[in-house]
Amino acid sequence: MVGSAIERRLNARGYANILTASRDELDLLDQRATREWMSANRPDVVIIAAARVGGILANASYPWNFLYENLAIETNLIQASHELDVERVVFLGSSCIYPKLAAQPLTEDSLLTGPLEPTNEWYAIAKIAGVKMIEALRKQYDRRYVSLMPTNLYGPNDNFDLGTSHVMPAMIRKFHDALPDGNVVLWGSGTPMREFLHVDDLAAAVEFAMVNDLPETLYNVGTGTDLTIRALAESIADITGFSGTIEWDSSKPDGTPRKLMNVDRLHALGWKAEIDLKDGIRETYKWFTSHQTDMKEVKIHG
Repeated sequence: MVGSAIERRLNARGYANILTASRDELDLLDQRATREWMSANRPDVVIIAAARVGGILANASYPWNFLYENLAIETNLIQASHELDVERVVFLGSSCIYPKLAAQPLTEDSLLTGPLEPTNEWYAIAKIAGVKMIEALRKQYDRRYVSLMPTNLYGPNDNFDLGTSHVMPAMIRKFHDALPDGNVVLWGSGTPMREFLHVDDLAAAVEFAMVNDLPETLYNVGTGTDLTIRALAESIADITGFSGTIEWDSSKPDGTPRKLMNVDRLHALGWKAEIDLKDGIRETYKWFTSHQTDMKEVKIHG
């Protein structure tokens, strides 16, 4: 999802010689293969969008994979970039790097000031390590490398598999599958607050970080506004045309009570998100329905 959005953005903006590599072409867990690919292609800019990602269930089921694979991917790419004198690196992380009970909205200065949310700590620890690698290279070698921490992302090419997806694509899939008036069971109480950023807005932030000399190491990327999971569910139900029953399974974890990003640092430099949440959900649902096989005809509501 993220990589394709960045590629779309750069193509639309007229950038040439955009280098990509599929999983079949390059195993980023392989240090030697990553170094050889980087040496052969000699990029001027490296954007690290690759990661092992997933929701609460996936994090709980595969803690080793989330920790090891993310550490390996970022270490191999950042080390090769430094050794080959790559001019700029943009490292992408997640808002889950911040403490579970950090003051809201989350500022970049709250990093490492308290315990993490247990349901995604494996992923968070790996991403914190990547942030610190970028910071260390800036301090010791004056590299023009930067870390961007986006909030919850959504958009075209998202993962809609119910076993590994995040909250919004999981809801879209559940409501669609239960159309028009079935029963949908959602995890938790519906009370946690979450912020959502369209992936095309993140792509714009990546370009912004790529072409500007940003004075700080770490920047939050978000909208600065949030809503409850229950309100999100109601919006998705409306947009998909679902008129059935929603049940909340309180035996399942809620996760962090709230994760709202303070985006003042990046706003002050000139970047701001532009895509309205409901418009973005409509677009994402349209993409979802157009990329499924054997789908019944649907109407986008709301």
